[in-house]
Amino acid sequence: MKIQFLGAAREVTGSKHLITTDSGHTILLDCGMYQGKGAETDADNRDLGFDPEKLDCIILSHAHIDHSGLIPYVFKKGFRGDIYCTHATRDLCAIMLADTAFIQEQDVKTYNKKINRQHPHKEKGKNYFLEPLYTQQDVDRVMKQFVCYDYDRRFRVFDDVLLTFTNSGHMLGGAICSLEVYESDQPSEISRQNEGSKRWKRLCYTGDIGRAHSHILPSPMLFPQCDYLICESTYGDRLHDEEMVTEQQLLGIVKDTCEYRKGKLLIPSFSVGRTQEIVYVLNKLYNEQYLSSRIPVYVDSPLSTNATHIFRMYPQYLSDEVRDTMQFDDDPFGFNTLRYITDVRESKRLNTDDKPAIIISASGMLEAGRIKHHVANHISDPRCTILIVGYCEPTTLGARIQEPGLKWISIFGLDRKIKAQITKLEGFSGHGDYKEMIDYLTRSLQVDQVQRVFVVHGEQTAAETYKGHLHDAGFRHIEVPEKGETVTL
Repeated sequence: MKIQFLGAAREVTGSKHLITTDSGHTILLDCGMYQGKGAETDADNRDLGFDPEKLDCIILSHAHIDHSGLIPYVFKKGFRGDIYCTHATRDLCAIMLADTAFIQEQDVKTYNKKINRQHPHKEKGKNYFLEPLYTQQDVDRVMKQFVCYDYDRRFRVFDDVLLTFTNSGHMLGGAICSLEVYESDQPSEISRQNEGSKRWKRLCYTGDIGRAHSHILPSPMLFPQCDYLICESTYGDRLHDEEMVTEQQLLGIVKDTCEYRKGKLLIPSFSVGRTQEIVYVLNKLYNEQYLSSRIPVYVDSPLSTNATHIFRMYPQYLSDEVRDTMQFDDDPFGFNTLRYITDVRESKRLNTDDKPAIIISASGMLEAGRIKHHVANHISDPRCTILIVGYCEPTTLGARIQEPGLKWISIFGLDRKIKAQITKLEGFSGHGDYKEMIDYLTRSLQVDQVQRVFVVHGEQTAAETYKGHLHDAGFRHIEVPEKGETVTL
């Protein structure tokens, strides 16, 4: 068996890991889109590193776009195999991939109009225009390829490949993917013909690992023993704040911004997972009468609105805390002063309304979406606060805006004076920190039985630091693969 690391190798985006078994099956673990890498993003996404027509299947850990976003593209390029995931992951992909396609189509349309103005007399034979990676029609077609299974159900992908999903606690439907592959210890033509030399090799891919304690999702569940481990490392070099501290910190920021300074609190947030957790905490503070009924709260995102409907469909995947809340509160993702906004005209009106408010909107890294317009309109207002609640890839606007001492920043091509407060709360992150991840792995696994560990989905510094933490925990033969690197197991 061979593994080629085609994405999220020494970086936190574009997860793709290609497995080729001795029997010739090709399996892609996740099919993520690169995000937030500037001009090189489009080229990286188009260069898959494999032939989609020869790919047998995709195993999808969860629906976040950096893990699922290129699925319609590989379908467009000829892939016709099955896509294995949980039911909730499939439902979330249906709306998230459609949203991604819509954004691409709009961005390409805007770009091509600009190019048409810049090059009215085009050189013959030269293509100045871009095409989207895929369209909403491609999304509709690829959704028929999804095959869904519940957690903790061991099933057969091929005669010699078994798969089990375990709840990762990272997002609704998110899964640890445990593979069992029946093949020889010494891959060769001779050993493949010798049944006696074969055994079941156990490979686990963590996808993204959730928090030990989350408001809306259960803690990650223990997964089966493995021989080989592919593990994320997003927060491999840091620790999070305690849960209650985060609640009180959020309340303090709301009071300071909206009650004392009479400004707006802008929260860039991923539409799926992070937004629902923030809304749940605000709902809790509202029920406990800590959140003033005079402060309107807006979730300004059609995708967030649709995703919240899906969260309501899967109460069995939510935490005990949420289910307990539902005994006295029919809707833990809604309260009297909260409004979900889908109409773009209503979104624009929020920028001209001078009253204090909380606005939660995508994208979480401030690279696109309605939140970027809200930030552009309010970043020079000293009454306002921009609250970062999750990881931002280093090249994104969300990361740049946090640079200490920064006075000016360019948004939509215009330099803007930074006068708003820029604050960060990592306690709402959907990723476990290094201590939480190490504790989870050592509770799930007999460490001395793990033969090799591959650290992925982390910036190189975080990945290398996490490698040290894994070694301290007793793991051995730990590697941080480069993009494109192939290993044989």
